[in-house]
Amino acid sequence: MLTLVPRDFKVPERLDCPRFVIRKLCASDVYLDYMAVMSSVDIIKRTRGGKWPTPALTFEDDLIDLAWHQREFEFKSSFAYTVVNKEGTECLGCLYFFKPGTRKNPPENADVDVSFWVTQKGYEVGLYPELYQVIKDWLNEWPFKKPYWSNSELP
Repeated sequence: MLTLVPRDFKVPERLDCPRFVIRKLCASDVYLDYMAVMSSVDIIKRTRGGKWPTPALTFEDDLIDLAWHQREFEFKSSFAYTVVNKEGTECLGCLYFFKPGTRKNPPENADVDVSFWVTQKGYEVGLYPELYQVIKDWLNEWPFKKPYWSNSELP
């Protein structure tokens, strides 16, 4: 299986920020993730773009998605992170590092597709531009040289 990063790259599993924590997304996050997604379908589709999520998303579908993301993280083929409050009791959003072309047609020289979303509540309190800046800064610690931001709307 092809990896998104060099095999010897130590993939960070957590980033502590002043207002939130970014950590590896796992299947066990399904309850908080599902609540966040279903409360924010419209804002996710508007800002991130694409056809996901739909109001018909089931808890079981979300569990399958999260398990798949967790497995891909372990294989280093893509990386999905959950964004949670400092207490870890609320999902505020997610971010993804995928192979270019997974979601949209990137420029030819792109080496990663970066996308993210926040909940409606998070969007209303300014989390969207804050998370964007955190991700931009965090990318300096990754081996990517030409990130492609596939969100439909960027701050």
